[in-house]
Formats: sequence, C-alpha cells, structure tokens
Amino acid sequence: MNDNRKPQHKGSKKLFNNPILERLTKTHIAVPLTIFFIYASALLYWNFTHTTLSLSISVVTFTIGLISFTWVEYLVHRYLFHMKTYTQLRAKLQYTMHGVHHEFPKDKERLAMPPLLSITISTLLLFLFRLILGDLVFSFLPGFLVGYALYLAIHYMVHAYQPPKNFLKHLWINHSVHHYKDGNGVFGVSSPLWDYVYGTIGPKRHKTQS
Repeated sequence: MNDNRKPQHKGSKKLFNNPILERLTKTHIAVPLTIFFIYASALLYWNFTHTTLSLSISVVTFTIGLISFTWVEYLVHRYLFHMKTYTQLRAKLQYTMHGVHHEFPKDKERLAMPPLLSITISTLLLFLFRLILGDLVFSFLPGFLVGYALYLAIHYMVHAYQPPKNFLKHLWINHSVHHYKDGNGVFGVSSPLWDYVYGTIGPKRHKTQS
C-alpha cells in the first residue's frame, strides 16, 4: 500500500460528490463478467465465420491471449495500481483506482471495473490489436478478455468467500499476503506465475531485497 490506511472490513468509501460519477465507480460482479464473455464470444464467432484462420491457429492464438492477460494483469497491478505517490495528483489517482480497494477490501461493488469503462477499454483494445495482429485479433482478444473475466471472478471469490480445500487455496493465501502483510509484493491474482518470474513472491523476493 502507498499510505497508512488500515483495511476496513465493513462499509464503503465515497469517492465523488456527484451521484452519477459515484454510481459509475460501482458494479455487481455479474455485469462485467457477462459483458466480457459476450464480447469474447462475438469475436470468436466473427473469427470462425469471417476469417480464414484454422481451428488450430485460433486455439493457439486464444491461448497466447489468455497468458498475455496474466502478464498485463501483473504489470498493471504492480506499476499502475501501486504507483509511487510522490505528488498529490498521483496519490489521488492511486487511491481512486486501487487504494480504496485496499482500505475497503470487502466492498463487493468495487471489485470490478465499471461496465462503461469495461466496454470502452475492450473496444479500444480491439482497434489497437487489429492494427498489430490483423485477423488474429479475433482469436487473440477473446483469450485476453476471458483471461480478464477469470481474473475478475477469482478476485471476487477471494474477497467474498472462504478459501477452498484444494490447490486453488494458494490464490486466497497469496492475495491475503498482498492485502494484509506485504502490499509491495505478490501482485498476481489469477496466477502467481509472473511473481515468480519477477521475484515478487516468497523467499526469492526477500532475498533480492536483502
């Protein structure tokens, strides 16, 4: 965390005096999940009906998109959501984007990106990746969006439910460490992969900082 606020296990925080802006900062988890799965399904439909990409290439590209999201998730969480707050503006941005979540981690309405922003970003990514990847975007972006939807679902479950008694329990443990013990490490939510790659988890992290 970038401030000294202690996590509050109940309640929420008002971010904007304007009721419309304030409402836009909140959403039920089912809304963005539905948006991303529908968006991904529509793109895959277009991929198989309007491009010449084979099934094998589509599957590989979809998988690359899925894995790519986990990397972007890590980078955004580490460098944007936990940006250094050495100016008042940066402190305000950081708190609005993510600091409020650390202060009120049980606020279920702020565990996902608002729907309007979700649709806007997805569409911008479509145009951007279309320029870079051509028709491959119609299988790459669905993988990327499904990756984001899975991240949202996992993040919600980690905060809303008790950990399961299986291998997925480690996702709960890792995120709890990030929230309550080490806010400057363990940035992966849907996967610990990139924390291991960059050394921001476990003994490796503490060894590199010593």
